[in-house]
Amino acid sequence: MKITKFVVLSFLLFAFTATSIFPHAVHAEDPEAVIDVNGNEVTPDARYFIGAASDDNTTTLAVSATSQIICNSDVILSSMSNGLPVTFSSPVGESNDGVIREDSYLNVNFDAATCRMAGVSTMWKMELRPTMRGFVVTTGGVNGLNRFKITKYEGGNNSYQLSYCPISDPMCECSCACVPLGNVVDRLAPSTIPFPVVFEPVADKSS
Repeated sequence: MKITKFVVLSFLLFAFTATSIFPHAVHAEDPEAVIDVNGNEVTPDARYFIGAASDDNTTTLAVSATSQIICNSDVILSSMSNGLPVTFSSPVGESNDGVIREDSYLNVNFDAATCRMAGVSTMWKMELRPTMRGFVVTTGGVNGLNRFKITKYEGGNNSYQLSYCPISDPMCECSCACVPLGNVVDRLAPSTIPFPVVFEPVADKSS
């Protein structure tokens, strides 16, 4: 009887210690958490490359911008060496509990020097491009007005897809449902064919 109590107490002590020392492990089993290529949770404000998912687990394309100064740049697909890191955050008034989860509203920002043009941000937004005959993802967004989502990609394992979730006209004239984003002439834009992506953490500059 004493041995049984000792075993039970030892197990409870270990469980409590593990939870206290490794709080991140609690979230690791969160079925809604978005997972990066290393098997870790995607977290707010950490830097990631958004890469094109492939069957052989290699990433050759990454999200970038049409201009190095980021001002009013379209979001494009480029070689991995030209990829620009992004950060994710929750819109004003919403909480992500320290973990980016599937189906939660997000702001997406290029992690780049702030645009020198007054009032222009590195935040993603949707904008009409007459030359593209439709909407494309570009920069210059405003917190709370430009919502995106990450969901599982239905066409493959361990990959995700991005969607834009409009909250006002003109894209809400018929429906305000989230719109999948795909590769449209090398630009990230609304598409009936979602673009599968993975998230690759950016190494710390100090390491």
